Parts: sequence; structure tokens; C-alpha cells
Amino acid sequence: MFRPLPLAVALLVMAGCTGTGERDGAGPTAGGKGPITFATGRDTTAYLQPLLDRWNQAHPAETVSLIELPEAADEQRAQMVANLQAKSDRYDVLGLDVTMTAEFADSGWIIPLERAAFPLDRFLPPVVETAIYEGKLWAVPYTSNAGLLFYRTDLVRKPPKTWDELRRQALEIQKKHDIQGYAGQFLAYEGLTVNFSEAVQAAGGQLLDPDGTRVTADSGPVETAISRLQQGLREKWIPEEALRYKEEESRLAFQEGRLAFARNWPPAYGPATAPGSAVRGRFAVTRLPGPSVLGGNNLAISAYSKHPQTAQEFIHYFTSLDNQRRVLTDGSFPPVWTELYDDPGLIERFPYLPALKESILAAKRRPASANYNQLSLVIASNVAKALAPPYTESASDVAAALKAELSEVLKTQ
Repeated sequence: MFRPLPLAVALLVMAGCTGTGERDGAGPTAGGKGPITFATGRDTTAYLQPLLDRWNQAHPAETVSLIELPEAADEQRAQMVANLQAKSDRYDVLGLDVTMTAEFADSGWIIPLERAAFPLDRFLPPVVETAIYEGKLWAVPYTSNAGLLFYRTDLVRKPPKTWDELRRQALEIQKKHDIQGYAGQFLAYEGLTVNFSEAVQAAGGQLLDPDGTRVTADSGPVETAISRLQQGLREKWIPEEALRYKEEESRLAFQEGRLAFARNWPPAYGPATAPGSAVRGRFAVTRLPGPSVLGGNNLAISAYSKHPQTAQEFIHYFTSLDNQRRVLTDGSFPPVWTELYDDPGLIERFPYLPALKESILAAKRRPASANYNQLSLVIASNVAKALAPPYTESASDVAAALKAELSEVLKTQ
């Protein structure tokens, strides 16, 4: 069942309300209903189109067309921003990485939504928070995400719970079996920001407060995180080639049997179980040695959409319980409905669900800052310098520079 757009929201949308930004242009067409587009990252599992087809068959006058953006969140953001800055109506529904909500809301590129229109009380609480900015709901959670530690069950008796245990096991396995130890996403992009943030969290710290208004990076945890990564590279249980890895490269390295451990998101699980995978039947997943960074994707409505009512009804359909089940079973993406993580049938099919639920509930949200992209660039660039061969950059110098540059960015807000 699809809920119509509440009258209050319809009036708000028709008035062109965009929150803290300003909006020019003709505005939505009368009634706000008609064909729409859905702009989101590349569908690597081919699960999206069947869900769109189901909507289109039931709504022949309000069909949705898929616009696939690049796979990396950084590149998705760049294309969306270019479109929205031009006040283009090409995109109606936007699949936003959770880091983008605050920026897009603050810029007036998306419209606020009425909370009562969506069953948010049945979603994982930390996930809902990623869609809220300055007390308003700006998007609807569609997928969640938390990093997991993939490990070889034929090489590991008991998975590591701490960074020191991970190091010891990786070194032992590398020596005994001539296999690379561990890799995450260490290329200088958002993935490095996430991996480094998790290393800091494993050391008991955090780089920024949840609102992104204050630097909380104590030198101790930051220096520990830098030193641990440098040590792994010097000792070669973190291979140098991992400095070029994004999610796909690290997934393939583990799936092809070249790694004993890998940090990755849950969608990497499905391909590793497929026929032809070198680790099929020989791996499992567990929580990272420390809190993960919370990931995921939210659905928002462009402030320049001509059909915002259809867009909201489509979002309601797309985030429904039935479709959330398909998001998991057909796309291998973590759903946002809490009850799906406790479903015995799904747990049998996806044994990692209990660990993933724990990881999501314990995960740290990335700062809800309109300047998040700039903050992330500062983190990734400084850490990349520290991890460049020969890995001798002073951890204390890097920590001091990182804190100073983050503070400088916050002063400009």
C-alpha cells in the first residue's frame, strides 16, 4: 500500500520549501505527480531494475527511470552537486551516501519530509539519525552499512578481537602459508577516511564530535592509529598494494584467496560465496577490532523535482518491508528494518546478520556537517602522506597537522 503525500507536506513542497538554502526556478508542476528519475550509485548486483519494474507496472503514468552514477561515493557526490547547482530537474529521487544529508539539506538541494509518512520507529535507530539534520528529516534510510572483518576459517581458529591480535595472527599466517595478511580501503578517498576513523576508534578515540562542530582527536589515539597502520605496512602483513585499494579491489583480493583478513562492507559477502570464489566455504565474518563507521544510503527528493509527490510515494514503496527484504536477498545490502536482522530464515541464509546488527548499533556516525566533504579530504590527504613509503612520517607530526587542519575547516563554517 502506498501512502499519499500528507496535505501539509504537499503544500510545503508546492511552495518550494527547501530548508536553509534558497530556491529559484519554476517549481514543481501542479499536483506534483508524473514520471521521475532515480539517481544512485552503480548497481553492481543487478537487483534494482526488478524493483523499479514492479513500481512501473503499477504506475504506468508515474514511471521511474534509473540513472546510474559512479560506484564511489565521492564521484556520485560530484555529479549530483553539478546537477543541483545548475538547478536541473533531471534528478528526482537521490540516493545519498549518509555523509551527504547535512550538506545537501544546508545547501537547499533537497526538501524536508514529514516523519509520520514513514515507519521510522521500525528502523535501526542509528540509521534514522543519519537522515536528520537540524531537527528535520531530510531523507529516508534505504540501506545501512557497517564494516566487517572477513577472515579465512581454514587459517584462523579464533578471529581477532583487538588490533594487536589481528597483527599477531596476520604475521603468523603470512609466515606459515605465504599469504598476505590484511587489507582495507587505503587509497586516498572517503574509504581511507573511514578506515582511519575506525583505527582511531579501535584505539579509544574519535576525530570529530557527532555534529562535526568540534575536533575531538586526542593525540594519543590518533598517533596509535597511524603507528599501527605504518607498522603493518613496514612489516608487510598489510601489503603495499593495499594503498591502491577501494572496496572492489579489497573484495577481489580476499575473494581470490590472496588475503587472510579483509575489512569490507557486507555486500562483499555474496560474491565470496559464489561459484568460482577461491574462499567459498572457507571464510566467515565478525566485528572489526573496534567500532565501525556507520555507512549506508538515504533517499531524498531533489528541490528541483517537478514531481515531488510521486517521488515521495516511490520512496515509501522502495523502503517498504517487502522491498527491504529484497534489498538483502537480491542485492546483499544491509536493510534498515530492525526485524529483518532477527528473521531465522534470513539468518540461515546470511549468517553474518547478528554480527552486522551488533556492528551497526555500535557504529559511530560520521559528523553531520555541511562541510563533511572538506573534513574528509583533510583526513584522507594527511593519512595518505603518513602511509606513503617508506612509512617513516612522524605519527605525532601527522596527528598535530591533522588536528590543526580540521580545526581550520571548522572555523570557516
